[in-house]
Amino acid sequence: MRRLYPLPAPAAALPDPAAAPPGPDASTDREWTLDELADAYAYPDESDPLRAGRPGWLRANMVASLDGAAHHEGRSQPLSSTADMRIFGVLRALADAVVVGAETVRQEGYRPARARAAFAGRRAAAGQGPAPAVAVVTAGLGLDFTLPLFAEPLVPTLVVTGAGAPAERVAAARAAGVEVLFAGEGQGVDPARVPAVLATRGHRRLLTEGGPSLLGQFAAAGVLDEMCLSLAPVVAVGDAPRIMGGPAVAVPERFALASVLEEAGFLFTRYRRS
Repeated sequence: MRRLYPLPAPAAALPDPAAAPPGPDASTDREWTLDELADAYAYPDESDPLRAGRPGWLRANMVASLDGAAHHEGRSQPLSSTADMRIFGVLRALADAVVVGAETVRQEGYRPARARAAFAGRRAAAGQGPAPAVAVVTAGLGLDFTLPLFAEPLVPTLVVTGAGAPAERVAAARAAGVEVLFAGEGQGVDPARVPAVLATRGHRRLLTEGGPSLLGQFAAAGVLDEMCLSLAPVVAVGDAPRIMGGPAVAVPERFALASVLEEAGFLFTRYRRS
């Protein structure tokens, strides 16, 4: 892996060339350590001006083919790679909660997030639990609460729904030990309220893995802060959706490029709300 952007200033251009950062050059193609990746994808701290007035930081992580497909035959794995999965794991390890739509839970066979020894010290220092919670966004709660995601989590799984959700399904979730949070007055979820609702449970470093419908709703509601997009060097064709699908915005929102990593033809881009 190598960093394509931003590149460090050449030592000769520094005021004191002897003060150049020690260690390997990030632009050199080599295997990055988990700590290096964690530093590269660290959440902005609360002093960052972009966080002013916002309950937390909502980051998205998605993969797309060269022709814009968000998945192949219903799953994202065929578009992924070893490096993509390493970054996927790092992003999860940095998050307080992973926010995902119910359909993606069903299609991808979601399981509970696991604790990773490599990140135990970092999470403890940040005041985080051993693993991120998974927060499933759903209107009808059409979920199987006997699955490991709900029945065997290291950290209790959350369900985020609307106040008008079916009462019997809310009761079934609670009977299974699932905490139900309400973010909306009707049956559906108001995406603009999700980050604030999760923040009340101490979840401010948020990672959403979609799917495209949920991600599109977050973007249209103006609560998406960061987009981590892996561009796979493959062509999928077919009728797969784009990484976002939802209501149109009146004016396209501009994001600023924060970084680009590359490995084996995959581009790992990161954009922040400008």
